[in-house]
Order: sequence, then structure tokens, then C-alpha cells
Amino acid sequence: MPPVSVLIKPASGKCNMSCRYCFYHSLSSGRKTPDFGFMSPETIELIVCKALKFASGRATFSFQGGEPTLCGLGFFESVVELQKKYNANNAAVQNCLQTNGLLLDEAWCRFLRANGFLVGLSLDGYKALNDLNRVDAAGRGSFDRIMETVRLLNEYCVDYNILFVVTDYSALHSERLYSFFKANGFRYLQFIPCIGPPGGSGGKPGEALSPENYALFLKAFFDRWKNDLASGREIGIRYFDNLVRILMGLPPESCALAGGCGCQFVFEADGGAYSCDFYATDQWRLGDIRRHDMIELYRSENAVRFMDSSRQSRRECVKCRVYALCRGGCRRDREDGLAGEAGPNRFCRAYRAFLPYAYPDLVKIASRAAGGLARVPMKRRHF
Repeated sequence: MPPVSVLIKPASGKCNMSCRYCFYHSLSSGRKTPDFGFMSPETIELIVCKALKFASGRATFSFQGGEPTLCGLGFFESVVELQKKYNANNAAVQNCLQTNGLLLDEAWCRFLRANGFLVGLSLDGYKALNDLNRVDAAGRGSFDRIMETVRLLNEYCVDYNILFVVTDYSALHSERLYSFFKANGFRYLQFIPCIGPPGGSGGKPGEALSPENYALFLKAFFDRWKNDLASGREIGIRYFDNLVRILMGLPPESCALAGGCGCQFVFEADGGAYSCDFYATDQWRLGDIRRHDMIELYRSENAVRFMDSSRQSRRECVKCRVYALCRGGCRRDREDGLAGEAGPNRFCRAYRAFLPYAYPDLVKIASRAAGGLARVPMKRRHF
């Protein structure tokens, strides 16, 4: 039995925000059932029970949406009790919560701290930048409310990192963006390049990220990151941390750099299972936790097909001088449509510009880290 990682969507696609670039809204709208409602007590119990029965060593439960906190604090309190009840293999259990933070209050923070949850908080940067896209249903910006949540997380010593989406506009303001994160003491950052709706050419103007602007963003963030690292001011940035891991001969913890997809076990609110959050569609459904156990889902035809097809690398990619580091990138960035064949990564030009630029410094950082001469932020603090 291996370590197991499950991603649970207890509120399906329900959300108290209406972000202008939301990929899950456009993805779920293409399903026969766009919204599966809230997860029932019976379904979450089956997920916890079967995941812990399948797991050995470690079991990671990540909660995402939509907005998972819409299920209420009581739902998560029951999850912790179920984990204690069914953890017969004595697996090390890690809980992660990806949230927009609007519902987190003192009671939530006490619970998250007491039970060791790692929180991924969505925040796109300073007020003017964040509120361009991260708005509620009434079109109001979310920045002030999120920063109040940051204050509470800090007050209650809850572990958290910041997740932000890089749009074509924000990529051009990378210096100010980095300075904002640094000034607020955010030490663990994860960014996602905005690509717009699945299978499309991009979102609205100013949202979908172009390869040219992505390269500018990567170079600017990397320069600030390496300079801070050299000065002893460590900021963990998931993408850069993973590049260092690869150069140290370690496996990347990010699936986007693994060279192929695994099976993460994504569970929608109805108990339906999928291999990946980006592919929670009818055509990639693996089965149902109410009728199948974990090994059946892992060995299902769709799971095997999903993993095998993700490893089909284009000939020109394998010959590319940066392939050893980029590994082809995330599958969703290599397809034209959710069922398409693997093609060139839409950010290929960005990686070809950035990786040779950063490579000499990355090698130095990895060499020092491997020799114990410098400390690199390698903690597993990202989703």
C-alpha cells in the first residue's frame, strides 16, 4: 500500500466569489451535472475510510472548491474525527485547505491550528491588482477581507501559503507584486499561469497569460528570489524550489514537473472520482467511491489511459535543451481541449527564454544546498 493523496471538493463548484478567470466554473459547466451540491456525511466517511485503508506511511487530504468552507466548520470537525476512527494503519495524516479566506474567523483559526491544517490562501497581490479579478458575486473586491484573514491566521499561528494567479496584466507588474508579498512577510508562494477556459485560446483581455509576458514575470521573480536567498531572506516559491530539487537529483513534488501525470484521486461532492482537478469531466470520470474502492479507481480504464497518455512526449520536446527541467510542463498546458493529443506547451517560448537565463544560478543554488553550504527553502509547504 502506497502513500495516498486525495483532493476533495465538498462544496462542488459552489463559491461565494465570482473570480473572472475561474477555470472550474467553465470546466464544470461542460459536465452533464455542473454542480453536485454539498457532500453528504456518508460520502465523506467512505472517502476517509477507504483512503486510510489504502494508505501506508502517509495520507494527505486536501480540500478545494469552489469554496470548501461553505460546508461549515462542523463538516471539517467531523473529517478529523473520521480520520482518527479509521486510521488503523497509523498513517501520518496531513490536512490541507485551499480557500479564498472570506469565511475564516477566530473559531476556524483555532480549529485549523489545533489540527495542523496547512492553508492555501488565494490572494493575487496588492489591492488594485487582486481586485481586478478576485471579486464576489456583487462585483466587490476581496482584498480587504482577505487581509483581515491574513491577520487572523498570523494571530493564531496557522500555517499558510499564498496562491496567486499570474495574468497577462499582473505579469507586467512583477516587481511591485514581489515587493508586496515580501513586505507582508509571505514566505511561501505558489503561482498559477492563467490560461483561460479549458480548450480555449484564453480568457478576457488582460487575463490569459502570453508566453512573452510569462517569461518576463519568471525572470523578474527569479532575480528577486535568488537575491533574497543569497542575503539569507528565504522565500519559498514552489516552481523555483522544484527546479532546485531536480538539479539536486531529487524528484519534484510538483506534478507539473514530473514528466507525466499520476492519479491524485479527486472526489467531487457526489463521490465521483477523477485523476486530476483539471480533468474533473464526464469523459475522465474514474468511478464512484460509493461503489468502488481505491485500488479499483486506480486501476480503472480511465485512470490508466489518463496516466499513459500524459507521458507521450513530442519528439521536438525530448530534443529541446530545456526539457530536462521543464519536463513538458503541466498536461493542461499541452493540449488543445481536454481530450486532445499532447502538443507543444502553450508556454514553451517562456520556458525556453527563462530556463537558460536562470540555469547558472539554479545550479549554484542546488550545488550549495547539496553540499550543506547554503539553506534552500525546500520544505513541503505547497499544494
